Amino acid sequence: MIHEILPVGPLQCNCSIIGDEATREAMVIDPGDDIEDILALIRQHNLQLKQIVITHAHIDHVGGAMKLRAATGAPILLNQNDYALLKMLDVQAAWIGMPTPGKVEIDRSVTTGEKITAGSHTASVLHTPGHTEGSICLYFEPEKKLIAGDTLFAGSIGRTDLPGGSMKKIMQSLHGTVLSLPDETVVVPGHGPLTTIGEERETNPFLTTR
Repeated sequence: MIHEILPVGPLQCNCSIIGDEATREAMVIDPGDDIEDILALIRQHNLQLKQIVITHAHIDHVGGAMKLRAATGAPILLNQNDYALLKMLDVQAAWIGMPTPGKVEIDRSVTTGEKITAGSHTASVLHTPGHTEGSICLYFEPEKKLIAGDTLFAGSIGRTDLPGGSMKKIMQSLHGTVLSLPDETVVVPGHGPLTTIGEERETNPFLTTR
């Protein structure tokens, strides 16, 4: 598996580029900004982009999606429960003092039970509401790798004080879905350093007490 993690934009969102070494098919997860840097890595690995997957509709994760679609023709995937947040991108831009990316069009909704592929690499979609209503995680089972969006971080969890957030729902998502994954699963959060399910189960103050 080719897996490049590129912190993008002013909030340093972890954008993942995942490719198959044999077929050169790829997906990009959370292209929030810095699309030229993402395209440079795609070209460097000689990849053909098949999917653009958005873990949730906050501007720092979705802001560059339309530019990437325009450059590659790849469809944009997002859970439909975040469509309302997409309509607030101008408001979100004002919150953090950055230009609005304009309208973002979604090609397909994805939710629990669906698979997203890049060549031989397949991610299971896990709908994990709480940070937003439509938050998803992507689990690559053979590689024991979870792209967690802003649901889980090293030592923390996603904030729930923004529109669509719910502490009750994020705790249900974490305890009911995310923590059911094997301890050795590597977690790629939406921001900050990588971690593992086992490490967070043992040390994350939000998860060690209920």
